[in-house]
Amino acid sequence: MTLRYLVTGGAGYVGGVVAAHLLERGHRVTVLDDLSTGFREGVPDGAEFIEGRIQDAARWLDGSYDGVLHFAAFSQVGESVARPEKYWENNVGGTMALLAAMRAAGVRKLVFSSTAATYGEPETVPITESAPTAPTSPYGASKLAVDHMITGECAAHGLAAASLRYFNVAGAHGAIGERHDPESHLIPLVLQVALGRREAISVYGDDYPTPDGTCVRDYIHVADLAEAHLLALDAMAAGEHLICNLGNGNGFSVREVIETVRKVTGHPVPEVTAARRPGDPAVLVASSEAARERLGWTPSRPDLAEVVADAWAFARLRHEEDPA
Repeated sequence: MTLRYLVTGGAGYVGGVVAAHLLERGHRVTVLDDLSTGFREGVPDGAEFIEGRIQDAARWLDGSYDGVLHFAAFSQVGESVARPEKYWENNVGGTMALLAAMRAAGVRKLVFSSTAATYGEPETVPITESAPTAPTSPYGASKLAVDHMITGECAAHGLAAASLRYFNVAGAHGAIGERHDPESHLIPLVLQVALGRREAISVYGDDYPTPDGTCVRDYIHVADLAEAHLLALDAMAAGEHLICNLGNGNGFSVREVIETVRKVTGHPVPEVTAARRPGDPAVLVASSEAARERLGWTPSRPDLAEVVADAWAFARLRHEEDPA
């Protein structure tokens, strides 16, 4: 059956890949994005595009839509500390406006792009959905506030919703990949070194209580992530707010990522050890048991080399387009 979905933030990395997966399943997709951090060329072919803000979603959202997948958020932790008002206004205020527009139009399905940053520094790993939520940044706090908002909307107005809390998303889906400016994620930063765009990669701390002394993180392929969103659309029930972590369930250290990039690319990757960054936990790994049980989801691309290889293909494509 062909359904119609609104994808907010669909000109960005994860939103664009999810929009592409929806189109590949034969659905109709409208992308709403203000292009403040997204890219027009990131909107997949076949999707209708509206340049606009989620605060104004009521202008375009009507009863012809079967659901909304919401990715339109600012996501830089450091920036959120320096400019918290930007994150409250967009991430929280924008979602309030979107929920009001959905309520008015009678659109009763929502998948929300949440984050592991809602947990803050974990007390135990792997992290389950029952772990305490104590975000350490306005970014994480804004996402947690939206999760609470959605819970209330479900209880009061019968919304069917899922919040998917991501860990470290990586890889690419064809011509859609990571292109943040400035870039802050490890895999694309290491690939910039392999491409000669950066002299070395900084390793922030090598004395953590981990096998090689560097931080361990859970990396999930963006295509696996997208598939979980499509499964969530079928798993939700009216009046219920489903919250699921999405991760590989396996951790890879900073040095394991660097070594994998060396093997995949065949390029040297010089590294420089730097001081620890404040607030960096030694290990962040997800338990995805709830997603397996409730969504029927299992990541099919758990190998770090495959994640890096897809990200490398996208990085080379971008480098050919802009070698400077």
